[in-house]
Amino acid sequence: MDGKTIAPPRTVGFWGTALFPVNGMIGAGIFAMPAILVAAVGDFAPWLMLAGGLLFAPLILVFAWLATRFDHSGGPVLYGEAAFGRFIGYQAGWMRYMSAIVTVAANTHVMVAYLGALFPVLNDPVMRVGAVATIIAILTAINLFGMRKSVGALGLMTILKLAPLGLLVVSALFAGTNDVAFALPEFGEVETVVLLLYYAFMGFETVVLPAGEMKRPKRDVPLALLTTLGAVTLLYMAIIWAFLAIGPGTGGEDNALAGAAEVSMGQFGAFAIVFAAAFSIAGNNFQGGVSLPRMTYGMAERGMLPRWFARVSPRWQTPSNSIIFYGVAGIAFGLWEGFEALALAGTLTRLFTYLVSAAALPVLEQRDGALNPLRAVVAGLAFVSTGWVASHADAQAWITFFGLFALGTLFYFIAARQAPLEPEAA
Repeated sequence: MDGKTIAPPRTVGFWGTALFPVNGMIGAGIFAMPAILVAAVGDFAPWLMLAGGLLFAPLILVFAWLATRFDHSGGPVLYGEAAFGRFIGYQAGWMRYMSAIVTVAANTHVMVAYLGALFPVLNDPVMRVGAVATIIAILTAINLFGMRKSVGALGLMTILKLAPLGLLVVSALFAGTNDVAFALPEFGEVETVVLLLYYAFMGFETVVLPAGEMKRPKRDVPLALLTTLGAVTLLYMAIIWAFLAIGPGTGGEDNALAGAAEVSMGQFGAFAIVFAAAFSIAGNNFQGGVSLPRMTYGMAERGMLPRWFARVSPRWQTPSNSIIFYGVAGIAFGLWEGFEALALAGTLTRLFTYLVSAAALPVLEQRDGALNPLRAVVAGLAFVSTGWVASHADAQAWITFFGLFALGTLFYFIAARQAPLEPEAA
């Protein structure tokens, strides 16, 4: 390369931007969570989700405020570098990337398991692995064809996963037989599900990664983060209410919503929920496949990764090498039976990026001479809550975390000693 690269065009408006946090937060968890929460706290479960949204709000606000300061791709990479230097910025990106790579493989296995209920042939181990590789390859190919096509595909997946959930809520209005009362649970019972509430909202941060391809990122990203937090919280509450209204004894934790849908809508309802679960995971994976390669593009743009990752396809105007690398790595982990240990540490590596971002906000404001006391308190709350969640990780997760950190450090000193690129507009 000659030291210059073409920058992907800015084509994504507000609604396309909002699709990223929606699909980042809503994955497979919503299909198992109602039974878990209801078993723990009974009729208080919908209100517990509201508490979860409020608990998560400080972290969302931190990212929203940081997003107003940057308009390039990279997210936590940019925040960490600006506040603490290149090494911390690099590690924030590296750890988030490793979390995504193993998560896409793990989630696709779960997606195929759901589809196995409709197509039993997928329960064969060889067919399952082949299906995982094929699905990741198809999503990668779609992503190569341009951001507009990717956002269109993401919008379709969002409709396909939300429509059956909406039907479930509507059916509960007519077929529900239980009265859902407001009843406070024992505090000890709430403590057992706080981690689950936190995990339910994780994934929102992918919206900041492709900011360089958004038309008005400093306006749209904060607005998308705040509105989708409210919308997703209300959706979670409505779905759990529907589960309670239809009857909590409608299936085990793994197929709770399918059992409830079968009661209220028959076999069609159960089929629709299984279908929605598959597309929910597909949407969650696909938004990661769109956003994470934009982060490695941004890292290469900053000179933190080899310039190969910064290549933009002249035809499709997408960071093609970063997209292909992400897809191939996801397939490789999907074929490797030992990736589960890394998947368990994926949450911990993601929490590292949250901690870096929460710490970066007051540092950047203090440096600018405009430290906002309210924002500093919110950032402190976000840091403490994230640290508390990280403290619950087991020893194996921490060993894997430090192993990945050490590997990233090695790569940093080998490959990340380049001058930043100056991309030209497409």
